[in-house]
Amino acid sequence: MNQTAEKNIATTVEELQGISSQVRRDIVRMVHACQSGHPGGSLGCTEIFVALYFKVLNHHSDFNMIGEGEDMFFLSNGHLSPVWYSVLARSGYFPLEELATFRKIDSRLQGHPATEEGLPGIRIASGSLGQGLSVAIGAAQAKKMSNDTSKVYVLMGDGEQQEGQIWEAAMYAAHYGVDNLIATLDYNGQQIDGPVNEIMSLKNIKAKWEAFGWDVIESQGNDFESLLPALDQASARSGNGKPIINIMTTEMGYGVDFMVGTHKWHGIAPNDEQLSLALEQLEETLGDY
Repeated sequence: MNQTAEKNIATTVEELQGISSQVRRDIVRMVHACQSGHPGGSLGCTEIFVALYFKVLNHHSDFNMIGEGEDMFFLSNGHLSPVWYSVLARSGYFPLEELATFRKIDSRLQGHPATEEGLPGIRIASGSLGQGLSVAIGAAQAKKMSNDTSKVYVLMGDGEQQEGQIWEAAMYAAHYGVDNLIATLDYNGQQIDGPVNEIMSLKNIKAKWEAFGWDVIESQGNDFESLLPALDQASARSGNGKPIINIMTTEMGYGVDFMVGTHKWHGIAPNDEQLSLALEQLEETLGDY
């Protein structure tokens, strides 16, 4: 049996908040160091990654691609790689010092997650929006065929909901009762070119997912007091014939006041002064890499 990652080291909301502050420091430092990357969405989704890897997932830091007997996570909106890399490193998947190689030549930490260098924790290359849900459905069905009772989790973006493949996959999962699948939609209202409602409005996104036959849960993604119960509900309601989606409202750039709530920080790196301002707002709780 593989060694189980120390996912239960965070047993309280206060501990999870402390980890989140450190992860946010990692994010802004990583993106600043290479002057490239996507800080806004990464900062906004920090709580969901911390909750999954330090509280919710049954996962192994002794990584293998098959994931038999453990919960699996797929990131569809792969530009959020900074937050994922930070959480993987701090969960023991690879050395923390490797975060310093983010987006550099020959690094395993590519701008979008990739598999060719064998980075532990990464099972698919992602970032071509619309594809992650389909892959997660396939993994969930494979678990069912193998009588593996573990769950499959996937994170998508709200701008990504404009992709047709999402809705083909949604229809498929409901029709075939892929009820060991728990999707999360990061609903921050921003995408690379501007507010989602201005680029292509999603209208009533909850009603859409319900109409496609999914069990819908809603949460506030930057508040563990809302997010953790939602994830507990999702787990409890799995196995009832329907795939589950957690529509999670977040703020892009959360945790850094000058980055909050705007698409302008979707894919821009902070300069030296902005990095200093950001770090002043984020407590160092676990030690910088």
